[in-house]
Amino acid sequence: MILSELQQFLSQHKKASLADMQLHFRMDGDALRRMLSKLIRKGRVRKMEDGKKCDGCHSCEPEAIEFYEWVC
Repeated sequence: MILSELQQFLSQHKKASLADMQLHFRMDGDALRRMLSKLIRKGRVRKMEDGKKCDGCHSCEPEAIEFYEWVC
């Protein structure tokens, strides 16, 4: 996958979790984070505030509550 595909995905969806992008692109979360960090530096994407788990919940994977948002 190339950076432009990730940009297109986020521009269409406006906001997505890391887990959703992992499923869509079939990529490792760390690889996606590196690509997302490039888009963040360019000012096209921002990482949203860390999601909060429900009280007593241990079901959600960290990737499911890690969201990124299209800025441009």
